[in-house]
Amino acid sequence: MSAARSLPHPAPARFRPRPIGVIFIKSGAIFDQLRRLPTAPHDRAQALPARHAAQPHWRAHKMKKILLAAAVSAAFGISGVQAAEDITVDVAVIGAGGAGLSAAVEAANLGAKVVVVEKMAMPGGNTIRAAGGLNAPCTSLQAAKGVQDSLEIAYYDTMKGGHWKNDPELVRTLVAGAGPSVEWLLALGGDLRDVGLLAGASKARAHRPTGGALVGPEVVRTLYTAAKDRKIDMRMNTEATKILTDDGKVTGIQVKSKKDGTYTIHAKAVVNAAGELVSKYVPRLKGFATTNHPGAQGEGIVLSEKIGAQLVDMTEIQTHPTVVPKVGEMITEAVRGNGAVLINKDGSRFYNELNTRDAVSAAILKQKDGVAYLFFDSDMQKSLKATNNYIKQSYCLKGETLDELAGKMGVPADKLKASLEAWKQGKAAGKDAFGRADMPRNLDQAPFYAIMVTPAVHHTMGGVKIDPKTQVYNTKGQIIPGYFAAGEITGGVHGGNRLGGNAQADIVTFGRIAGQQSYIYAMQAAAADKAKK
Repeated sequence: MSAARSLPHPAPARFRPRPIGVIFIKSGAIFDQLRRLPTAPHDRAQALPARHAAQPHWRAHKMKKILLAAAVSAAFGISGVQAAEDITVDVAVIGAGGAGLSAAVEAANLGAKVVVVEKMAMPGGNTIRAAGGLNAPCTSLQAAKGVQDSLEIAYYDTMKGGHWKNDPELVRTLVAGAGPSVEWLLALGGDLRDVGLLAGASKARAHRPTGGALVGPEVVRTLYTAAKDRKIDMRMNTEATKILTDDGKVTGIQVKSKKDGTYTIHAKAVVNAAGELVSKYVPRLKGFATTNHPGAQGEGIVLSEKIGAQLVDMTEIQTHPTVVPKVGEMITEAVRGNGAVLINKDGSRFYNELNTRDAVSAAILKQKDGVAYLFFDSDMQKSLKATNNYIKQSYCLKGETLDELAGKMGVPADKLKASLEAWKQGKAAGKDAFGRADMPRNLDQAPFYAIMVTPAVHHTMGGVKIDPKTQVYNTKGQIIPGYFAAGEITGGVHGGNRLGGNAQADIVTFGRIAGQQSYIYAMQAAAADKAKK
C-alpha cells in the first residue's frame, strides 16, 4: 500500500509543510454548561500523588471531580451506552480530546464514516483543562492588534524553546498550519478572538476566548458541537484495548465497553489521539503531582508499542511551574503573560517569569521550600477572565494594601515593596533586572493578590514517531500502513520543552492532518480492495 498522498495547500516555499485546508462550515448549537459549572476543571490541574488520597480535603476534591464528570456527561447529552456488536467504518479514532475530535470532524467533512472511542465518561481529555491559548502566527487577529509576527519567528521560538531537539519538519508543519487551524475553529463557531503573550514566545500569538477566558473548554465545545452536527458516532466509556493488524497493515481496533463488553471495530485507517502522560521513563519525577486528567495513563503508547511503533523523546517530561500545592490546580501561564511576577518567601522577585517552563520550574524549586508566590494586582486581574475563579478560592490571598498582603503571605513587607518598586522602575526604564522583555503593568493597583505555586508534571514531549502527514513509523523506520497519530501521543513536535500555547496548536493542526490523511488512505485502501474483486 502506498503512503497517503497530500491534499493541496499553498504554503511559503521556505517551509513547505504538509497540507491543512481551511473548511468553512456552519457552526452548531452552543454549549455553555462548562462555563456555568462552578467546579469545572481549570487548566489541566488535578491528580496528586497517592499520599494525598487519604487527606480529607483531597477526598472531597476527588468526589467533586466525580460529580463533575457526571454533570458534564449530562450536559453533553452522553449516555455512554452502545450496542456490543462489531462495526465497520472508514476511520476509527482513539480519544475524544482536541486531536481526536479535530481528526474526526475533518475526516467526516471529507465524507468518511467515522467512529470515535473514548474510555472516559465525557469528551475533552486534557484539552478541556487547557487555559493559556492556541499559538498561531500571521493571523488576521494578530494583525488587527498590530502584532508583527512571521512563520520564521514562530519556528525559531518553538525550536529554541524545545532546546533544538524538535523535529524541524514537524515544527514547520505546526507553525504553518496553526493560523489556518484558528480560522477553522472560528468558522466552526469558536471564540478565539483575544490574543495574548505566553512564556517562551517573542510575539503575542496565543489565541483565546474574548477577555482571556480558558481556551480548552472553548475548543472542546466547538469541536464536540461540530462532531454532533455531523452525526459522528462517539462512544464514551469505551476503551481501545488492541490495535488490529493484518500482514503489517492496521485494520481496526478491539474495544471494551464498560456496559457491553468487548467487540471489534473494523476500519481502513486508525487515528490514535490518546492523551498521554508517561513519566515512568524519568524515575526522578516519581511522586510529583500532575496536572493531567485521570485517564492519561499511557495506554495509547502501550498499544502502539505492541504493533511495533517507534518511540522518540520519551525521557523529555515537562513540569508546569505554577500549580497550587496540595490542591493541584494549575494557574494558567497567561497570568504571567499578562503581568504577574514571582515572589519567594523572602519577599523578593528572583527570575524572569516569561522564560521557558522548564527554566521557571527549576528556578522555583531552588527557592525556600521549593515554592513561590504569583503576585498580581487588580489591573492584571481585570485583564484576564481566567483569574475570575482563582480569586474566589481559599488559596488566593488578597490584601487591600501591600502590608496586608505581605502579612498573609508571611513575607517581609519592606522586601515585597522594594521588589515591586524595582519592577516599576525597570518598566519605566525599559530594562528589567531579570531580563524580562514584556512588562505590561506597574502592578500598583489595589487590591493585590498572591497565590502560592510549585512545579508539577505536566506534559510528555515524547511519543510515537510521526511524519508531517501524521503517519506512524515502526522501529525499522518504516511507515505502518493505515496507522496515524496526533496530539500528546506523538513525539518530535516539542523537543525538550513545550511552549505554552503550542499544545492547542499541535492537537488541532495535526489532528486535522490526521483526519485528512486517514480519509485519503481509507479511500485508497477501499479502491484497492475493490480492484481485487
